[in-house]
Amino acid sequence: MTTLNARMAELKVIPVIAIKDADKAVKLAQVLSENGLPCAEVTFRTEAAAQAIRNMRDAFPEMLIGAGTVLNAEQVDQAIDAGVDFIVSPGFNPTTVKYCQQREMPIIPGVNNPSMVEQAMELGLNTLKFFPAEPSGGVNMLKAMTAVYPVSFMPTGGVSPANVKDYLAVKSVFACGGTWMVPGNLIDEERWDELAVLVKEVANVVA
Repeated sequence: MTTLNARMAELKVIPVIAIKDADKAVKLAQVLSENGLPCAEVTFRTEAAAQAIRNMRDAFPEMLIGAGTVLNAEQVDQAIDAGVDFIVSPGFNPTTVKYCQQREMPIIPGVNNPSMVEQAMELGLNTLKFFPAEPSGGVNMLKAMTAVYPVSFMPTGGVSPANVKDYLAVKSVFACGGTWMVPGNLIDEERWDELAVLVKEVANVVA
């Protein structure tokens, strides 16, 4: 996980993507890679997720690709078969965590309170997703947990251009997840030039 954390920390922002058409995945990956964010967390909120990941992996073998919104072992298997580097879940499900550990696949589960952090630590995890970040107390909540727990966080949910630097300034935060640079309507309508501008803006802001 240390190497994974280091790669994410270099990028600082991980685009969180819900893609409806896997045929658009390669072009999207190209836009991300060419504009400073060669990474993607493709969420399993759509049926196209696994194939989109597979298409991205085939076209861009060096790209950092994760599967998000993974809720069960079946989706873990689908994500691994598609070629992911890591898995992200919205909440902390010990069954899913243990299954990922059995399959030697890094998982970053979602937590938003001290009890969940301690449960995750009990399973040997020290890299967690803080979700949903803004509704759960935002930067102030993160600072409070950072003072107590020796873990690293990836805040996601409500992170935006207005607050991303505030989150990244928290010492326990290694990267943030965000959707604002990959809006679904621009992907659906193949407005690649507009997406490129948004991605480049993020890369420049956090550089």
